[in-house]
Amino acid sequence: MDNPLKTPPPYPIASVDHALRAATILQMEGGATVSQIAERLGVARSTAHRLLAMLVYRDFAVQDEDRVYRAGPVLAAHSQSLVSRLRAAALPHLHRVVDLLDETTNLIVRTGDTARFIASVECRQALRVGSREGMVFPAHRTTAGLLLLADLTDEELDEVYAPERYHDRPAERPDLPRLRTELRRLRRNGFAVNKERSERGLIAVGVPVRDRDRTALAGLSVSMPSVRYDPKRLQSLVATLEAAVQALEEDLADQF
Repeated sequence: MDNPLKTPPPYPIASVDHALRAATILQMEGGATVSQIAERLGVARSTAHRLLAMLVYRDFAVQDEDRVYRAGPVLAAHSQSLVSRLRAAALPHLHRVVDLLDETTNLIVRTGDTARFIASVECRQALRVGSREGMVFPAHRTTAGLLLLADLTDEELDEVYAPERYHDRPAERPDLPRLRTELRRLRRNGFAVNKERSERGLIAVGVPVRDRDRTALAGLSVSMPSVRYDPKRLQSLVATLEAAVQALEEDLADQF
């Protein structure tokens, strides 16, 4: 994953950077298709295919029968990816939240300025938010993404949203002073509410998942149609999520 504290080299080689980023995605997130890698890197599908083919040739990647690329022998020599372990540990708790609230529940991680849904459990109601697993959204437009951004220092946030990263898409860069104000409020509250910010007709409430050092690893959120959201339930929703997160953090502490 990108480290926002590092300064890029003065003469970067784009193809090498793309290959390294692709390898990192495979190792940290468990796997990806050609289309997903192309989207994440901002390159053509043919370029992503060539990058992955070279990673396979050098044993940094393997391709499954379902055409998904995963970490190869070189990367697999390390321990199972944090994201895949986090997902496995969280799934029972996501199911428990769905049983309690009967609303779709998600686990989200941040990579740079994006938020990826790594697990999603749908509720049983006819009108419901569908699974978002595998989807990627701008971090500042998702509940969990905002919570994870709130864990950054001002300097780290500046690096994530450095203007040069948006030279070809300036409209996608958020208003940083406004975002900082919002993140300060989230730090005080300890939870976030997203009212139709990522998708029309959808409201989500989320809380952070932290490691032993209290660093935010992910966000746990519950999503529902806006017509079903009642602000009077907010305290109860947050309490249910916080109880699930506490149990998940205990499991993570035992495992990691």
